[in-house]
Parts: sequence; structure tokens; C-alpha cells
Amino acid sequence: MSEEKFNPVYEISAQEYNLKLADALKEIPEFKEPEWAQFVKSGSSKARPINDLNFWHKRAASILRQIYKKGIVGVNRLRTKYGSRKNRGMRPEQFRKSSGKIIRTILQQADAVGFTEIAKTIKGIRSKRPGRQLTQKGRSFLEGIK
Repeated sequence: MSEEKFNPVYEISAQEYNLKLADALKEIPEFKEPEWAQFVKSGSSKARPINDLNFWHKRAASILRQIYKKGIVGVNRLRTKYGSRKNRGMRPEQFRKSSGKIIRTILQQADAVGFTEIAKTIKGIRSKRPGRQLTQKGRSFLEGIK
């Protein structure tokens, strides 16, 4: 009799899973919010700085889940994903990417823990670094969230 494997990354709703993952990331000392994070906006389209106290861990959880789902993800693709429309007054709204520093710092923290690594070059794609991918440790950590 085959036993079906429960994968919480896909089975639980994204919002509920990200909150559980954010709580688990708070226990890891490497995922600490930098001092500058409370003074910056999350992108040029925002009018005010971030008001949520748990923003850093929620964004880190969301980024790790994106890497799990997509495979290899770079900073530029994540900037586009978290971007939004900028209100330009009387002019039409325009799309703006989110802050790259926040995403880059979270990815560096994940590298320090050992959850992600810089992907090796892939045949058919230019030889620049294509982005980050999850390590086995990171994959098992994400699947262990219940």
C-alpha cells in the first residue's frame, strides 16, 4: 500500500503557511532584522516606510517559499514579484519594482544558514549567476513546517 506524502508547502494555503514559516524563522538567529530596515520603504512605489513589526520574517518566509516553488530565482525576478503600482498623482499609475536591498539581504541571511546557495551555471543560459536555489537542508526545513 503506497503512503501519500503530505507536503505542507502546497497543501496549506500560502498565507497560513508563510505565517507559520515566519514564526519558525524567528527562532533562527541569522534571520535578524537589520537596524536600517525600520526606516526604509519596501519599494519606490510606497509612500510610507514599513509599519509591520514582523515584516522581515514574513518577507523572508515568502521569498523562501518562492524559491521552493520556482526552483532557481534571482533578485531581479523577486523585485518584480514584490513590486506594485506607483500613484503618480494626476498621471496614470506605473509599475515599480520593490527594493532590491531587502531581498538581497534576506537571501544572504538564508545563504549563511545554509538554506540556499548560488546556483551553478545552467547550459543554455548565460554564464552569469542565474540566482539562488534551495539546498537539501532548506528543502527539509520548509517541508518540516506543520
